[in-house]
Amino acid sequence: MQTAQPAIVTVLSVPFEENSYIAYFQGRKDCLVIDPGLEPEKISAAIDELGLSLAAILCTHGHADHIAGNAALKERWPEAPIIIGEGDAIKLTDPVQNLSAGFGGAVVSPPADQTVNEGDVIEFAGFRLEVLDTPGHSTGHVVFVLSEQTPVQVFGGDVLFAGSIGRTDFPDCSFAVLKQSIHEKLFPLADEAVVWPGHGPTTTIGDEKRTNPFVGLNSRFEG
Repeated sequence: MQTAQPAIVTVLSVPFEENSYIAYFQGRKDCLVIDPGLEPEKISAAIDELGLSLAAILCTHGHADHIAGNAALKERWPEAPIIIGEGDAIKLTDPVQNLSAGFGGAVVSPPADQTVNEGDVIEFAGFRLEVLDTPGHSTGHVVFVLSEQTPVQVFGGDVLFAGSIGRTDFPDCSFAVLKQSIHEKLFPLADEAVVWPGHGPTTTIGDEKRTNPFVGLNSRFEG
């Protein structure tokens, strides 16, 4: 079990109020960025202010608001691999698949340097993160779990929010699949596990099990 606590900095990107995260351990000079949003210059400036260098770019899924910063960060730190779930890798380079075309834009990321699936472990910048497949909001959505930490830390993308869940009205979405992902992959984690979501404030697994109106253990919501 790791005793050092990671520092996690949230960079909010407009217009979708998407959370991009910079994660690092004190005393190291490298960091991770999770889900670079539409304002990569803010992310880059924050990394500079911290005196860090980017070791890897992790994408929980391939929707435009979570990958739009990939190109700029990759251009500055070309050795930092872009890592995404295998099922969503196609979205990186396809504006229709990543939904940006539907919003009047054309977000294109460099292709993945590495794809991951359930059970994979990735290690960068002192982090050892386990990958869980969590489809429902998108086919290839994954979450990255820092399970050796107390409490456990979860970079959750658009699966589970504080009092809500990710949208299920996109082409490859399904409420039933998303609910199953949450119940089978996230709710077995410790109640104290902290979820760093793609939108909104942090929450804990225990709070969402007890009170989430969509997928909480007492919820009767059927989608």
